[in-house]
Amino acid sequence: MKVSSKAKGLIFDCDGTLADTMPIHWQAWREAFMTFGADCPLEFLKELSGIPSERIVSHFNARFEKDFDVKSVALYKNELVRDKLLFANPIVPVVEIVKTYKGKLPMAVASGGTKLNVNNTIKAIGLEGFFKAIITADNKVKPKPSPDIYLEAAKRINVPPKFCQVFEDGNAGVESAKKAGMMVTDIRLFI
Repeated sequence: MKVSSKAKGLIFDCDGTLADTMPIHWQAWREAFMTFGADCPLEFLKELSGIPSERIVSHFNARFEKDFDVKSVALYKNELVRDKLLFANPIVPVVEIVKTYKGKLPMAVASGGTKLNVNNTIKAIGLEGFFKAIITADNKVKPKPSPDIYLEAAKRINVPPKFCQVFEDGNAGVESAKKAGMMVTDIRLFI
């Protein structure tokens, strides 16, 4: 996994890219759905990596013919996961890229997670202060697979999209970065 010589800015997804948080999220989702009266298959959750919580609940309702209150289930899940993220482990090859390019290229995080959860994760893996911008679900930009979250990150680090390299682990995020006209590194091919 390398940084392109054409890259003038780096943008990272958080969950599953910077930190190995997906098992923490999956456990919290299963607990949340069970509390509301349904089981949630792990394969369903894997399909929706990188998508904001409320959209996951909406997809769940549609797929499994449920009528859960989207905001209530998403809030409950985020409360379950919040403190657990303080114990997240880094994905070392990606974190090494961040450390190597600190002060050399502007960097941002673009995540479908909440601001608090993303900040807890960044703190857990020792990367506080490394990013010029952190864009989350709380920023009111269209989530992945829309290109908007990545375009906003590029704008905030003041780098044209075609010179941004994105590091991602989810299908929606890879699609989002491609739609934004950015270079994309799918870390699943290297980890």
